[in-house]
Amino acid sequence: MSDLINKINNLKPEELNALVEAFNNRKPQEKKVFKVNIQGNVIEVSLEKKLEIQSAGEEAFILEDGKIIRKPIVKTPTKATMLIKHKIGGHFCDGDPYWIEKTADEGYAWAILSE
Repeated sequence: MSDLINKINNLKPEELNALVEAFNNRKPQEKKVFKVNIQGNVIEVSLEKKLEIQSAGEEAFILEDGKIIRKPIVKTPTKATMLIKHKIGGHFCDGDPYWIEKTADEGYAWAILSE
């Protein structure tokens, strides 16, 4: 670093003026443009929005009225087995639903119920 300072101090006035003029006439740095591809459309966005879209994936967003919004999450019905009273069902040994003692009237049966 000290070599650079020594070289600048040893410059002739014409060279120093040329250096200052070149420094003043440099092109300003262009602002970075962030673009995303939503539904086949390339759109300019802020850095924060670009990072959000990048972390979730471009397919998780849609265009609605010219604005980028997250796709609504479609809740799929889930199926779960439950133990319910039934006309004909199992009677359990010591209340254990996985140890059926006998099958008779008014017992319990596994049924699939959906939400």
